[in-house]
Amino acid sequence: MTQETSGFAAFNLNQNILAAVAATGYEEPSAIQRQSIPIIMVGQDMIGQAQTGTGKTAAFALPILHCINPIKREPQALILAPTRELALQVATSFETYAKQMPGVTVVAVYGGSPMGPQLKAIRNGAQVVVATPGRLCDHLRRDEKALLTVNHLVLDEADEMLKLGFMDDLEIIFKALPPNRQTVLFSATLPQSIRAIAERHLRDPRHVKIHTKTQTVTAIKQAYLLVHADQKTSVVLSLLEVEDFDALIMFVRTKQATLDLASILESKGYKAAALNGDIAQSQRERVIDSLKDGRLDIVVATDVAARGLDVPRITHVLNVDMPYDPESYVHRIGRTGRAGREGRALLLVIPRERRMLQVIERVTGQKVTEIRLPDSQAILDARIKKLTNSLSPLVADAESTYGSLLDCLTADINCTLRAMAAALLRIATNGQALNLDAIEKERRPMAPTNILRSDRLERSSVRLDRCNRERRFPVPLAKGHVRCRIALGARDGIVAKNLLGAILNDGRLAHDAIGRIQIRDNFSLVELPEDGLEALLTKLKDTRIAGKQLKLRRYRED
Repeated sequence: MTQETSGFAAFNLNQNILAAVAATGYEEPSAIQRQSIPIIMVGQDMIGQAQTGTGKTAAFALPILHCINPIKREPQALILAPTRELALQVATSFETYAKQMPGVTVVAVYGGSPMGPQLKAIRNGAQVVVATPGRLCDHLRRDEKALLTVNHLVLDEADEMLKLGFMDDLEIIFKALPPNRQTVLFSATLPQSIRAIAERHLRDPRHVKIHTKTQTVTAIKQAYLLVHADQKTSVVLSLLEVEDFDALIMFVRTKQATLDLASILESKGYKAAALNGDIAQSQRERVIDSLKDGRLDIVVATDVAARGLDVPRITHVLNVDMPYDPESYVHRIGRTGRAGREGRALLLVIPRERRMLQVIERVTGQKVTEIRLPDSQAILDARIKKLTNSLSPLVADAESTYGSLLDCLTADINCTLRAMAAALLRIATNGQALNLDAIEKERRPMAPTNILRSDRLERSSVRLDRCNRERRFPVPLAKGHVRCRIALGARDGIVAKNLLGAILNDGRLAHDAIGRIQIRDNFSLVELPEDGLEALLTKLKDTRIAGKQLKLRRYRED
């Protein structure tokens, strides 16, 4: 990258890729991306040593997509991941960055899903194959020439692959690939086993290492909440109710998120503004000045926009989105607790980010305490406290100034002083709920909505209608079968074909041995053979779909 250019544009990537990156809202490359992208773009082998969460997926996805030829309908890039969950994440990232590259397709190949569609996608010429080693070896046994056109190989989280016992599978895959391919290996650690792979299968690799410095932030009290991604906005609003802050800065990953969240906060009555890389310097200075003098209380910012931000009255930092690396986290929370003052840093963690939380704790040398979402009573107490604090300074001379007017108003309206005070409180609080029942109703989660493609609406309606009928009228069991319950349902993204594939593969069953499958909102039902059921349940004990355990057990119907 040169001094004259910055951001992802400095890499001279395909314009369609740059457009897709811009659409995601990411502004500047991370350290691993800055070092890795130029090396991978020129086709050199590389060893990248970086922790989870440093942005390494984009570090190899962007340059590989730049090298893909959309006209050639054949596998050109193979990315190996240790788990189904990571394979799906990587495949989704490739699809996002290739969104504006017509003709480029991506296939995820992993266990627990039918093999036929996966192999068909490879034979039909998906240019990017993201796979777990075990399932890919299953495909190679069916078609040993499936990978002969691959030019780029990436081993993501190679140390985890070896911990899971994939060494033999990796050697099978290496033999099935052309010898003149480019090989890129990413690993958080470099034990001797990884070095041995590099010596055998990489050609004069460049070594990129992202150093993590041990940093301390002792003046800052750190805490985190475990949430689901679609809960973040409601969690932010609940935290703002109970946290006693003077000024607060929120960090999100994208420019669009700064605008969306700032708009929501303004609609709720908070003095908030967005700060991102698209905002002109003059406007940025106005936002910071407003935060300093109290005209603003909350700023929603991206990392790049908050560099050098020093506002003494910031008492809280709220990480709405997990940062890419521990250094960014330390930089973020360093916006509070300055000049010897105490500060408070909160972090929202979605389930798949727990590993990154552990990395942050290791790098900072401090434990981040888990806290719970405030309940309705805590929110009610906080609202009453704020109301009390706002009214206390006003009551000293209020009666001498407005007492006569109050008497006139109560007489004209023909109401009691208590009724008049309650009406004025309603105006003062703008109708905000100030009793537990109303707050409970206010906080009641809305049912999640699924955004379906138009060509699937009719089929989805049929499935939902059938599911509703099944709930009202239980379907008789097939002879010799029992109904079993699975702890995953539609809200977990479970579909019948994936569930069927997982049970067939891990249970070693014939297709006709499995009866009816019913997907409910929070769980699923499947009919399994009664003969040998306990042995089958033992086989399926550790089976997962999308990283989630099935927790299969016999279903007792009342």
